[in-house]
Amino acid sequence: MDVEKVTEVAPEVDDDGRVRTGTVWTATTHAITAIIGSGVLALPWSVAQMGWILGPIALIGCAYITYFTAVLLTDCYRSPDPVHGKRNYTYMDAVRSSLGPRDVAVCGIAQYAILCGAIVGYTITAATGIMSVVRSNCRHYKGHGANCSQEGTMYLVLFGLVEVVLSQLPSLEKVTFISIVAAVMSFTYSFVALFLSAAKFAANHRAYGTILGSKIGGPGGVSAPTRTWNFLQALGNIAFAYTYSMLLIEIQDTVKSPPSENVTMKRASLYGIGVTTAFYVSLGCIGYAAFGNDAPGNILTGFDEPFWLVDLANVAVVIHLVGAYQVYAQPVFACYEKWLRSRYPESGFFHREYALRLPGGRAMRFTMCKLVLRTAFVAATTIVSLMLPFFNAILGLLGAAAFWPLTVYFPVTMYITQAKVPRGSRKWLALQALNFGALLVSLLAAVGSVADIVQRLGHVTMFKTKL
Repeated sequence: MDVEKVTEVAPEVDDDGRVRTGTVWTATTHAITAIIGSGVLALPWSVAQMGWILGPIALIGCAYITYFTAVLLTDCYRSPDPVHGKRNYTYMDAVRSSLGPRDVAVCGIAQYAILCGAIVGYTITAATGIMSVVRSNCRHYKGHGANCSQEGTMYLVLFGLVEVVLSQLPSLEKVTFISIVAAVMSFTYSFVALFLSAAKFAANHRAYGTILGSKIGGPGGVSAPTRTWNFLQALGNIAFAYTYSMLLIEIQDTVKSPPSENVTMKRASLYGIGVTTAFYVSLGCIGYAAFGNDAPGNILTGFDEPFWLVDLANVAVVIHLVGAYQVYAQPVFACYEKWLRSRYPESGFFHREYALRLPGGRAMRFTMCKLVLRTAFVAATTIVSLMLPFFNAILGLLGAAAFWPLTVYFPVTMYITQAKVPRGSRKWLALQALNFGALLVSLLAAVGSVADIVQRLGHVTMFKTKL
């Protein structure tokens, strides 16, 4: 009797000794999770500040710029050759290889400030989503005029505890399943918001809104300074809603080859940004048509019924943010853990692995460094979220500061250096014009965000998040 011998196929090892399993589809889910955040729900308000002409132009224009610079950045994953060159594992590695150490400090400050800021903003937004569910149920059963105000301290802490557990996952490559779930959730609440807006638009029998957006003075109007700050903040919100450049290189580092990583990542960026743009334009414009210049800051707050559908959307927001937190946090973990391991090569705290046996015969491996420092990081972001419940306004300022360098300046400048674009050529002038335009947008959006922060400072209560 012949016994068939089964030979296990060893996973293919890349040129640096690592095994990568990412594909265009896993990279696309990471990209969608990183790009589509709860900020999509503020797009009808943003379009309302800009009107029917400038609003859609801003949505489509920012999408194209983001995709264009993403394509440039994918070629910087390897240098000096985009296919056979040395790998750059992080955004900062790419900047170091192409531009040198002088630019690394600026890049690092901008990248990790926006990552940590987004994490704090996600924590606050998740707690707000849970409070919205509780308030929606309260209003449904007690009446829409009932006092259903909520405090979010407990919800902030619960969200932090969930992230403590998930933070022990080893790397961004290992959170693919979480990214897939988060991407599905982003589709869910975007579809619900779009459906509710479309239903209200149909019930109105006409499109609300004006050519130039919210008006100055008169009934339903705002003051000229408020109109200006809101317009600038809306411009910033739309521009920063598309940004994911600070994670692109890290996502690309999870992709296997062949085909070459830059080919796969260009396709993933096209799919991710394309899907995002379809949602953004649809929800921004239909939401504006439904509410006109009275569009709420969070489109879901404009609906009380059907309460179960509004609850479903808010729950989807929370689940999405659980995953998005990890997509933003894992690069931060990788950065400081790599630095600590190299600084203390003999320390068991950073290098010795422990195994925790799980049901099914599997084991979770971790170091004390990961257990202690990742827990401390989540605790710190939770405490900051409790201290600064208006942090979303500060996050807008961080985004304004990071948009120009991370999304435009570094990708464009690295591409010019790596592709040896002749100085003064038509292509060089066009790229520098894009640089200048993005800088102007960042500065204007920063002004709008500062004005919003100053206004919010008069109403904030530390360690008290209310809805």
